[in-house]
Formats: sequence, structure tokens, C-alpha cells
Amino acid sequence: YLSSSVVATSATMPRVDADLKLDFKDVLFRPKRSSLKSRSEVDLARTFTFRNSKQTYHGIPIIAANMDTTGTFEMARVLSKHTLFTAMQKHYSLDEWKTFAVNHPECLEHIAASSGSGKADLERLCEILEAIPDIKYICLDVANGYSEYFVEFVKTVRDKFPKHTIMAGNVVTGEMVEELILSGADIIKVGIGPGSVCTTRIKTGVGYPQLSAVIECADSAHGLKGHIISDGGCSCPGDVAKAFGAGADFVMMGGMLAGHDQCLGEVVQKDGKKVKLFYGMSSDTAMKKYVGGVAEYRASEGRTVEVPYRGDVENTIRDILGGLRSTCTYVGAAKLKELSRRTTFIRVTQQASTMFH
Repeated sequence: YLSSSVVATSATMPRVDADLKLDFKDVLFRPKRSSLKSRSEVDLARTFTFRNSKQTYHGIPIIAANMDTTGTFEMARVLSKHTLFTAMQKHYSLDEWKTFAVNHPECLEHIAASSGSGKADLERLCEILEAIPDIKYICLDVANGYSEYFVEFVKTVRDKFPKHTIMAGNVVTGEMVEELILSGADIIKVGIGPGSVCTTRIKTGVGYPQLSAVIECADSAHGLKGHIISDGGCSCPGDVAKAFGAGADFVMMGGMLAGHDQCLGEVVQKDGKKVKLFYGMSSDTAMKKYVGGVAEYRASEGRTVEVPYRGDVENTIRDILGGLRSTCTYVGAAKLKELSRRTTFIRVTQQASTMFH
């Protein structure tokens, strides 16, 4: 990267950060000599011990997003078999949680209970965690992780649940990653606007190219022995690999897991093709479903799309993991843990990036 550069004509003028910022589409991996004979030799599992909870995690660090179409009990049942993780959508009732916990206790070590930052959200979260003590992960999810209120909320949850591992976000800058970790979070969700059904960048003009956000935020988190999730922006297995190569500890995805049997919603026929709905949690669809509509003071920051019906998510998981193993063989990483150390990204021209996206 270029050295840090801020352009401004006076103290009262807007600042312009002139550093180069990159997205997944702007780079490719540079291949390197490898002693690996087959992708089957690659170990994708990671083991982490978290800074604040002191809890140890072991598994393949890919997470289904806590959207109501993808963060489902059905998704968790399939993903947990592969030691993948699911951040559950926050609208399940306590009774639904209890039923799932009784019938599928083997899944509980690979799921997180999600919550917003409101009083009712906290009450619901407390009910779930008190009723099901085997859940050890909490996902605190808001659109704007920069508010002082959210920082205080993270501190409150940490005080209430000192031994639980807390995921919190979303943010895109190193200083806020550090603040949330020091406030009690263990894993910081990184990403504002990169998701396929997120319109925050269009509606607000706010955002940060995801690859650069991951590189910068990972550096800040790891300096404090914290961890990050790259949340959003992956449209193919190669993007998942790039997120890990950039230093992400976990990668969260929504759109890549949409349209499957395990996703919420019915399969419908549209122009002779089978489709399912996929929508952002700040979309008109989600807000009408859960709070009766979009409040007067805000705008929808998510879109609703029809995605092709894709059958069982098992096949998609195998495709993602296969692609990730192949990336590791191309750069000589025998373990996913080694991928970021073996990564050299090559910038590509805009014409080339358009061709392979």
C-alpha cells in the first residue's frame, strides 16, 4: 500500500484518505511452489482461544450469517456436521430454541445466539442463554457499530456473560476494532455495505472496500489477541479464500448460502424457474415482517431479491471447502492457518476484474 496520506485544504474542509483501498475483485493470489500433492492434504480446521472469554474454539471457521433466511436451525444442522458455524437469526422464540436444543444438542457448540442492542433484545438473549447453558457464543449485530451506545451495550453483555464468547459489529476500521475488543468483545464483525443484498453504500454513501478493511482490522485485532470475521462481499469460493488470505479468522456469508432447502421461505415458480426470496435484515421485507414497516425517520438499507433454488446446501458447502483447499495448494499452505502467511496478492486491472466477477 501507499504510505498513509490525508488530503485537506484547511481544518474546516472534509478529509480525503488518498490511500489505495481494494475489494476482493481487485486482486488475485500469486501462486507459489508447493510440496502438497493433493488438496486432500490441506487442513482447514482452526483452533482459537479467545481473549476475553478464555474459551477455546475448534472447527472450520466459516459462518452462516445471522439473517433470517440463512441463520436457521436447519442450516445449523448441516453446517455443524462439517464443523462450520451458524450465527442464528434473532427472531426464534424461546420454545423453538428449547426444542432445537433438546433434539440437536450436538449442534450447540457451533452456533451463536444473535441479538440487537435494544432492551427487549437483551431480555430475549438472557432468556435463551439461561435456558440453554450449552450455548457459549453470542452475536451482537447492529448496522452501525460506531455508536457509543453499542460500545456500552457490549460492556453490559460482557458483564452479564463473562464466560461467553462475544462476536460484535459491524465496523471497518482498526481503531473501532480495538475499542470493541477492549470493551469485552472477542471477535469483531468487519464489513459495512459489501453484502449482496445490502444497500448501505447506496443509501448512505458509507462503506469501505472489504479486502482492505479485513487487512487493516485483522492487524488491529491480532495486536490485542482478538479476532475478526470478514462479513459480506463473498460471491464465490475464491472470495472466501481471499478473505482468509487477507487475515480474517472467520468468514461470514449470506448470499452464497441463500436459495437452499435449509433457508427460510418457500420455493416458488417464476418464469418457469424455481426461486427463493433472499433479503437484507434492513430491507423493507424484513422490517415489515418483524416491526410492521420502515420507521419514518429511516430508510431501508437492504434489498429483496429472488435467487435460484439450489437444493441441499451440502453441495454448496463441499464446493466452498474444495475451492478453499485448492487455494491452499496453489500457495503451498498445508493448513488454513498458514494461508495468510503464504499470501501475496496481485492487483488486477478493472477490465480483468470484471471478466472474472
